[in-house]
Amino acid sequence: MDSVLAIRYKDGCVIAADQTNARSVLAYQHNLDKVTELSKHTAMGVSGPNADMVNFSEYISKNMALYEAMNHGNKLSVNAQAHYVRSVLAEALRKGPYQVNLMLGGYDEKTKEANLYFLDYLASMQKVNFGCQGYAGAFCLSIMDREWKDDMTKEEALEVIDHCIGELGKRFVIAQPNFIVKVVDKDGVSISKFGADPNDN
Repeated sequence: MDSVLAIRYKDGCVIAADQTNARSVLAYQHNLDKVTELSKHTAMGVSGPNADMVNFSEYISKNMALYEAMNHGNKLSVNAQAHYVRSVLAEALRKGPYQVNLMLGGYDEKTKEANLYFLDYLASMQKVNFGCQGYAGAFCLSIMDREWKDDMTKEEALEVIDHCIGELGKRFVIAQPNFIVKVVDKDGVSISKFGADPNDN
């Protein structure tokens, strides 16, 4: 029942996710961070069962750090990272699939462009301007489609995400009280806001 929202703007991406860790009818926590930083200029919002989500997120982030360490600090581009994530999902699909769907976004330092990718557990991948994972798509895609524009600013992108979160709170039967919102741009990955502090354990 996770909700992951993402939108690309002129100079970066905004990725948001609900903070609820739940299984069946039980909620375990409301301060989970489902948006993982992969590199200084890339992050991915992941939805799925908690075990797969944590395992997959850590596996990908550690492999990105290993690549950087073994290649004298050189980083993969956002596009290359998305293709690597897709290859991991495709390989796992034939062995023991990860039950994860994600939005991966980042800022490419070489091309000075922001890129956003939609990936699912079947290892399909699309480059998009905005997207959702989970039931959020039924409520938010029409809002994003109406309000997205190619030259939108960070403030406008954050406003669209706020509209989406507000609509989920109003229309979605399942309560998702807290969302964490992160911005990825030329300055790196930063937290814009959160409903509950992920470090408060």
